[in-house]
Amino acid sequence: MNLDNKLKENDMSKTTINELEINGQTYILKGTEDKKAKQLDGMDFVVVRTYSAGVFAGYLKNRDGKEVQLVDAIRLWYWDGAASLSQLATDGVSKPNNCKFGVPINVTLTEAVEIIETTNKARESIQGVKSWVI
Repeated sequence: MNLDNKLKENDMSKTTINELEINGQTYILKGTEDKKAKQLDGMDFVVVRTYSAGVFAGYLKNRDGKEVQLVDAIRLWYWDGAASLSQLATDGVSKPNNCKFGVPINVTLTEAVEIIETTNKARESIQGVKSWVI
């Protein structure tokens, strides 16, 4: 049975397949391998914009309405080399030496207004910026 017939049989004809396992070997569609950041204990790495506390990047432990708990969260006080938070969450920063990022902490944010999933490239870039110290 070919793949098209298998998809139709399972009513999956409109499903996007980025990963396929054949004989125990997993194959990933080229260009999709870096779409979502690696998790930590099942937690997604996200960028969170808050109403008044600024922007944080970290592992999303819990969300209850506007309250968000992050693990290993980094406050992104100033970034350079990304035009927007969307680009930051997708590409990371291109000028890490100009960024001012805090040290990783566990934090509860009470006024989250935006939560953006990140790519692996962005997570590595954000976590690779040296903590800003005076």
